Amino acid sequence: MAWNQPGNDGQDRDPWGSGNKGGNSGGNKGGRKRGAFDLDDFFRNLGSKLGGNKGSGGGDGENKQPLRISGRLGMLAIAVIVVVWAGSGFYTIKESDRGVVLRFGEYSGVVGPGLNWKPTFIDRVEPVNVETVREQATNGMMLTSDENVIRVEMNVQYRVTDPAEYLFSVTNPDNSLRQALDSAVRGVIGQSEMEQVLTANRAFIRDETQRELESTIAPYKMGITLLDVNFQAARPPEDVKAAFDDVISAREEEQKTIREAHAYRNEVLPLAKGNAQKMIEEAEAYKASVVFKAEGEVASFAKMLPEYRAAPEITRERLYIDTMERVLSNTRKVIANDKSNSMLVLPLDQLLRESKASAAKGASSARMETQSNNSSSSNSAVSTQSSSDIRGGAARVGRQ
Repeated sequence: MAWNQPGNDGQDRDPWGSGNKGGNSGGNKGGRKRGAFDLDDFFRNLGSKLGGNKGSGGGDGENKQPLRISGRLGMLAIAVIVVVWAGSGFYTIKESDRGVVLRFGEYSGVVGPGLNWKPTFIDRVEPVNVETVREQATNGMMLTSDENVIRVEMNVQYRVTDPAEYLFSVTNPDNSLRQALDSAVRGVIGQSEMEQVLTANRAFIRDETQRELESTIAPYKMGITLLDVNFQAARPPEDVKAAFDDVISAREEEQKTIREAHAYRNEVLPLAKGNAQKMIEEAEAYKASVVFKAEGEVASFAKMLPEYRAAPEITRERLYIDTMERVLSNTRKVIANDKSNSMLVLPLDQLLRESKASAAKGASSARMETQSNNSSSSNSAVSTQSSSDIRGGAARVGRQ
């Protein structure tokens, strides 16, 4: 039935309770039944709770207990919100990262790895990896100082050392570093000749590029540190590549020949120096021996001079005999008779060896010593007679 349908015992079913002109049942004000949900009462109670209004009239006693329950629920809700907000602030930074803290968008500091806490909706943390070695590369056709074109490939390795500068000093530090590397490489290649770039001067170009790159990025304070610059490749254009390959091969062959020559020199030179030193030492020894021998002969002649002055003939004879004895002592002795064709070979060296052997045996015992002495005496007499005969024969031969 509609709320304003006739035949409702004179009562309108006005949902707002304002259209009832007649009586009401149970004395309910405004024609509303007790116990029904009233938005006006709800907002009135909420306003009295928040604004401190205790209410007026006879309904205060009925609303005290609902107000207490709603206050406790509000405090519990606030506590839950605070716990959730505090728990949401915990975060972890990796071992290889550093956290850059932004408080209301402004830089506040850097936090280390591990478990940390931040106030949610107030601080924001940007993790930055500071352990990974990063890399930027550049390549392209470049013009050399001798107006040749070559293709160069070079890369740079770096690491982030200051996370705050890395995030805020430059808009895109990685892209800025790549552009700075490209500019440094082109500047260094433009000051070098093509042959130097392709062959002998690669290490110098790499070092010069690194110095140029460091001086370029230093004023920007990008928060990065260069670790190494690698000169990967340098190739001539395809039209002249074969000719440059021949040049490189010839240079490598030259270096190989130089290394082989150095190895041969290192092998032969010490040996030659050793032989030269040996010859010098032998010459020095020979010189010393000749000098000493000459000095000895001078001293000998100096001692002999008084005897020569006293008896010249006898001294000359003695010198001659001594010389012949010294010469003939090392040769076999042959005596020839001028009156006949007979020759006599005297084994004087054998006789001398036998006399020495007999002398050694005579030292073993007294009896053998006596016999040895007798034998030695006889042998000595024979030797003396033989020596005298040799000297006489030599003297006669010399006179003749």
